[in-house]
Amino acid sequence: MSGNRVLVTGAPGNVGTDVVRELVAMGCVVRVGAFDVALARQVLGESVEVVRFDFLDAATFAAAFEGVERMFLVRPPALGDAERQIAPAIRAAVTAGVQHIVFLSLQGVEQNRFTPHYKIEQIIEGLGVAYTFLRASFFMQNLSTTHRDEIRDESVIYLPVGDAKTSFIDARDIAAVAARALTEDGHARRKYTLTGAEALGYDVVAAKLSAVLGRPIRYARPNVLAFVVRHLRAGKALPYVLVMALLYTLTRTGNAKDVTGEVERVLGRPPRSFDQFAHDYRAVWG
Repeated sequence: MSGNRVLVTGAPGNVGTDVVRELVAMGCVVRVGAFDVALARQVLGESVEVVRFDFLDAATFAAAFEGVERMFLVRPPALGDAERQIAPAIRAAVTAGVQHIVFLSLQGVEQNRFTPHYKIEQIIEGLGVAYTFLRASFFMQNLSTTHRDEIRDESVIYLPVGDAKTSFIDARDIAAVAARALTEDGHARRKYTLTGAEALGYDVVAAKLSAVLGRPIRYARPNVLAFVVRHLRAGKALPYVLVMALLYTLTRTGNAKDVTGEVERVLGRPPRSFDQFAHDYRAVWG
């Protein structure tokens, strides 16, 4: 597999960046398809091939897909219309010779047909190409990226989840599973539900962060409307905010609480704990 080029989308990003690092360490030939080439090179270094790739610009497809056999696919958060905004690139990839697509999907997607992830899974299956769906629970790294500023600056976690629990997974573990799926046989047409080893309520998450940071972190329980208004006022795009609100509403109903052992089955080791994540990333909330 080391001689076959792998295209990685979603880098630089939580999972995509770590997928690149895993693949490079394994000796794979990696091409990164990035919207912002300069930023990708800054994060990944000059030794990784980076080409411009934009799901909304078909002129960028040929250079990205040329000579690629396997592809790691991440939906850009701002793109919610799977058929119009994502499908053309997927179809172009298969036409160009991509044989296996590893798609970063969503835990419980099979029961939530209104999510873009469900529609993307259906598009991929309809093309007859080999696939691996990584149906991941919420990333621990959402707290160190998307929600970093409110934790750092306001010492609050502001999410409309109520008392529901979430089986958080470290994005580094998702990346490790993705790298295996992209380089090993036996992962085609598999749908892995990837979670951490335990489900935690956000009150527990706040307590764990408080212990690591040495100051109290409060878990606020806004309703969905207040959550949407807060993020719109912060300048976030409406489609992005609505998808976030939908996912957190599903979490509130218990959609993200189930724990599986699939990370350990694929990697041969347990997933990282939330405590380990909080320790490793504590500087971002300092």
